[in-house]
Amino acid sequence: MAGKKSKERISQVCIVTVTGADRVGIIARIANTMAKANINIIDVSQRIMAEYFVMTMAVDITDAAIDMEKIQAQLNKIAKDMELNITLQHENIFKMMHRV
Repeated sequence: MAGKKSKERISQVCIVTVTGADRVGIIARIANTMAKANINIIDVSQRIMAEYFVMTMAVDITDAAIDMEKIQAQLNKIAKDMELNITLQHENIFKMMHRV
C-alpha cells in the first residue's frame, strides 16, 4: 500500500474545570453526563481545600454524540443545580491561558 497515507485520527481534548462547595455526587454527575454523550474521560485531578471542591478533568470529545455547545449547556445545568463553577475549554486554549 505504498503511496497511500493512513488517516490518523486526531483527538480533540478539552479541559473541564470545576470549583465550588464540596458535596456528594459532583464527580458522579459530571462523569454520567460525559458517558451519556460518549465522551471519554482521560484524566482527573481532584482536591478538597478547606471544604472547597476543585477538579480538573481532561476529556476526549472526538467521538462525542453532541457538539461542544451542547456539552457546555449540560455542564451549565449541573453548575446551576449544584451551585458550582464549571468551564469547558479546548486543550489548546487552556494551555495558552495558563502559560507561564
